Amino acid sequence: MPSPPPRQRRRPQVEIEIERRTEGGWDVLDVAGEVDLSTAPELRSRIEDLLDEGSRRVVVDLADVSFMDSSGLSVLVSGFKSMREAGGEMAVVCPNASIAKIFSITGLDRVFSIHPSLDEALSA
Repeated sequence: MPSPPPRQRRRPQVEIEIERRTEGGWDVLDVAGEVDLSTAPELRSRIEDLLDEGSRRVVVDLADVSFMDSSGLSVLVSGFKSMREAGGEMAVVCPNASIAKIFSITGLDRVFSIHPSLDEALSA
């Protein structure tokens, strides 16, 4: 009897959900899940779409993000630069201490307007 083929190990599929809404004159991207190498392109695409549509005030809400790596940071930096070049502004909501620490360690907390809640980001 031939032996069965070796089992392929499959990496679990990492999911990201991004919802768009408008609140207080800002376009808000509510991001949920993990922002990493496999999901960062989706976030990049959504930020680029907002720019292409003429949005100039964007809040990226990371309240429901459980993990972010350097590719996620890169997307945010790129989006921030593009928004500034277009005469706009971008703020980040980040109540998660472990993700906020990433911004702090990299010095990006001095670049981004980071807020602990959406209400604070919208009123800043």
